[in-house]
Amino acid sequence: MKGDLQARTVSISGHGGDEIEAYLSEPSDHGRFGGVVVIHHMPGYDEQTKEITRTFAANGYLAICPNLYSREAPDATPEEASAVARAAGGVPDERLVGDVEGAARFLKGLDRSNGKVGTIGYCSGGRQSFLAACSLPLDAAIDCYGGGVVNPPPKELGLKAGSIVHLAGNLSCPLLGLFGAEDQYPTPEEVVQLEKTLAEQGKTFEFHSFEGAGHAFFATNRTNYRPEAAQQGWSKIWDFFGRHLSK
Repeated sequence: MKGDLQARTVSISGHGGDEIEAYLSEPSDHGRFGGVVVIHHMPGYDEQTKEITRTFAANGYLAICPNLYSREAPDATPEEASAVARAAGGVPDERLVGDVEGAARFLKGLDRSNGKVGTIGYCSGGRQSFLAACSLPLDAAIDCYGGGVVNPPPKELGLKAGSIVHLAGNLSCPLLGLFGAEDQYPTPEEVVQLEKTLAEQGKTFEFHSFEGAGHAFFATNRTNYRPEAAQQGWSKIWDFFGRHLSK
């Protein structure tokens, strides 16, 4: 980490005006900073995602992670909340967009905001980052191996989410995609299809696929973790957000 930071739990106004919990982390330095909405993965609002949120603050961003499961299981552990959300078919797309919009609005309302906000998400959060960027006016978005964009999620996951590739024409900002070449959700073929669709729509994007990496290669607490791919991925993230959020 580069700099000192402050982190705390806050309450924000999400979809439909619902008050939901969120984890906010800010640089301790003086100045104005771009904002990042961190969209947690299916396992939930966990310590690993909060660490990612702090990492953005340490590198000069206002960062917030909304608890997408606040309504279903506000006092549960991340594991319990994830199980409840899965049983309900996952987070509805409309509600996700409303919660991200609320988080972005919260960041822009901070005194040290430079007015720019982007999103980043991992796994299901990658899909949701793409969804948010196709539904809201954002300055940048990052999709880290988000499945369910081109093809619907596998039925065995029990999720009600459908394909959202048809929304590509509405993409409001530059998109960075980071994928594992050995991933099966999304498959390399799905990544190529999304790339083709975005190109046909004339959108600004850059995709990178890492050899020897599968799904969740950023996850330091899982066997899927691939240090070299993750290091390269973070380098791409800092370059991308640096160009689109920091200036």
